[in-house]
Amino acid sequence: MHAILLLAYLIGSVTFILGLKRLSHPDTARNGNLLAAVGMVIAIFATIFLYTDDAGNRLGNYGWIFGGLIIGTFIGFLMAKRVKMTAMPEMVSLFNGMGGACAMLISIVEYNHLYHQGTLLTNKGTLLIIILGLIIGTVSFAGSMIAWGKLNGSIKDKSVPGAQVLNFLLMAGILILSVLLFLNNFAHPHFLFYGILALAALYGVLFVMPIGGADMPVVISLLNSFTGVAAAFGGFLYNNPVMLTGGILVGSAGTILTILMCKAMNRSLKNVLIGALGGNKSSGPVGDKEQGHHKEITITDTAVLLAYARKVYIIPGYGLAVAQAQHACHELEKLLEEKGVEVKYGIHPVAGRMPGHMNVLLAEADVPYEKLMEMEDANAEFNTTNVVLILGANDVVNPAAKEDPQSPIYGMPILEVEQAEHIIVNKRSMKPGYAGIENDLFFKPKTSMLFGDAKKVLQELTTELKSM
Repeated sequence: MHAILLLAYLIGSVTFILGLKRLSHPDTARNGNLLAAVGMVIAIFATIFLYTDDAGNRLGNYGWIFGGLIIGTFIGFLMAKRVKMTAMPEMVSLFNGMGGACAMLISIVEYNHLYHQGTLLTNKGTLLIIILGLIIGTVSFAGSMIAWGKLNGSIKDKSVPGAQVLNFLLMAGILILSVLLFLNNFAHPHFLFYGILALAALYGVLFVMPIGGADMPVVISLLNSFTGVAAAFGGFLYNNPVMLTGGILVGSAGTILTILMCKAMNRSLKNVLIGALGGNKSSGPVGDKEQGHHKEITITDTAVLLAYARKVYIIPGYGLAVAQAQHACHELEKLLEEKGVEVKYGIHPVAGRMPGHMNVLLAEADVPYEKLMEMEDANAEFNTTNVVLILGANDVVNPAAKEDPQSPIYGMPILEVEQAEHIIVNKRSMKPGYAGIENDLFFKPKTSMLFGDAKKVLQELTTELKSM
């Protein structure tokens, strides 16, 4: 039985690795996700039916186990079926938070198990893993819940006076309590253990609370890596290879993605860890400097510009996701190509509300992956582009990131669309983007505003082009 169990764990680990590899391309991502899910199912049922402890006892409690599986599967299935693409980031945060909560609960259960066995202070290695899993899992859970609330609009950005100092003090408190719990023989160490839990939860909240604007994708990626690391500690506790492999893959992938996001945002990882991603920075009230006037453009004039262009770049943003206009956008793209226009998409690494948000959105509409150009490649082509059509993007095309040192997004690499011959910006209104600042691009001489719902505007453009 043990050999079969290890074989099942090996199969699960291999499917995780292959599944993650296939997630690197939209054409194979769906199958990669399914492959990893199959491996997880194999690992779960192998554990339920084949696992035995040192005394040869099986798990038992099948009613509780399958009750939890059925309820969790039902809730997860309903949420996944009903979620809109615009709500995908907060669902990712919610699910990630649940992973952190699981790691936290594992640490609590195993701590109490060792304590009642009387082996808490003799199993130093296990105690260390429990402490680390508790800290990281709790921070991930608390932070992800705040991120979920901020993404769905139920929690507003709030700056705590002296937040950086407070965060450092909380980290120091967590470290001190952890060392005391690890080294000392307290008759009742519960206050140390649950003190660590409380401080870690508070740190998770304060870490994410002030963060807003375009920084949120970085936070989501970082919290995801925390959950993976916490899950890996659970794998160490239970000597479970597949849990360890899954945790390491999630943790390492999340860490790499976090570093890439930080580079894209021109933020340091140190600033992420102390909760100073820029959410509490301000360049003054929105609209406090004289910008001049913007100019508008009609559907007909936009269609003419697009039809007679040689190269068109489409810049998707959160407004495209809100309008669920990805299919209408793809239809416009195909129509322009039929007229001999070269069409590409400029993708900023942090466009939307989570890493890869725009890639997933456009892949859903069957936009060829080869047309999705990364920021560096797109910037190299804007000076040979006739028309840039911006659909709901804001902060990722704001020249203030290069020109205004007082701007909260200063230093962030952007899509340098102002190099193109014509710039057309589709928005519902002149309201600022997610970072809460006005966009200088809207007042540039080459920029024209096309107001309206993205889906409706794209459909009207398609109709106009068909009549030409």
